[in-house]
Amino acid sequence: MSSLRVIGLIIGIAGLIATFLFYRGPKWKRFNFVFFSLFNLALIAVTIDPNVVNFLRDLLSLQEYQYSRILALLIISNLILVFFSFYSISKVENFRLQFDKLVRKIGSGELESITEDIKAVMVLIPAYNEADNLKYLLPKLPNSINGKEVGVLVVDDGSDDDSREIAQHHGHLTVSNVINRGGGAALRLGYDILRNSGANICITMDADGQHQPEDIEKLVLPIIKDEYDVVIGSRILGSREKDSPIRAAGVHIFSAIVSSLLGKRMTDPSSGFRAFKMDRIKDIDLREDQYHTSELIIEAVKKGVRVKEVPITILKRKFGKSKKGRNLKYGFYFAKTIIKAWWR
Repeated sequence: MSSLRVIGLIIGIAGLIATFLFYRGPKWKRFNFVFFSLFNLALIAVTIDPNVVNFLRDLLSLQEYQYSRILALLIISNLILVFFSFYSISKVENFRLQFDKLVRKIGSGELESITEDIKAVMVLIPAYNEADNLKYLLPKLPNSINGKEVGVLVVDDGSDDDSREIAQHHGHLTVSNVINRGGGAALRLGYDILRNSGANICITMDADGQHQPEDIEKLVLPIIKDEYDVVIGSRILGSREKDSPIRAAGVHIFSAIVSSLLGKRMTDPSSGFRAFKMDRIKDIDLREDQYHTSELIIEAVKKGVRVKEVPITILKRKFGKSKKGRNLKYGFYFAKTIIKAWWR
């Protein structure tokens, strides 16, 4: 037996013992125990008799190649690693969702007893270090629409500035995430509060001054009239200040992708300016912390919710820099979110 095979045998036996010692008792995980045990047993078997790999080599038609058995082992081991990677990712995602529920429970606990300030129509604004923009935006929000009172809930997403204090100064409800988690996570916290407090209609808008309060009525009226359940504000149907050519092209590309996947024309899937009936989205599965704007649209259409787009005006942010990141990074993760939301 060659020295390499001896080393492999020692590693396999040591791994088998380590697997038993590690996963026994309170650390018992059946899947992990079986996986690592089979891996080490396979390593032991191959080092004792390399011919056991021949069936894999023959199955992959590698007989004519030099080092064919090693090639077969590499291919199979990489396939196993890919499978284990997907399994690990699913476990991490489950932990993330549990963490999300915990943070939302902590945040929503701040307003559990404050229901009299929750109106039938609520504007929900996630804000991360947007104090200057909130000073400009909040005074412009309407107090009523079509005879219905409008309330405001600002979700401070772990800001380092005075975002929360500015919202409170204007007399609006505020709640905070204990850490910065992203716009999607901040909105889920807001949805929890509004759902539990009896709000009927929710309008989401950015805190950076790009969305115009004058357009809120366009979003809400089709819902009040019970014509639609979700209304999305579209800059493509409306207008916008000149933006980066790459971002402008990205909006058209992603709209084509989303429209193809859903079988329904959507011109602006990256719009976070929208209104919807709270009771129609209670069963919609929202998970994304960042790059989340397309998720609600995709989930709503898949669930058969009545969705409509209306024209709005988008301006450049008033103060500060965008937190969306570089164009290519944003595009990659936005595309990833579209695929994930459509596939599940």
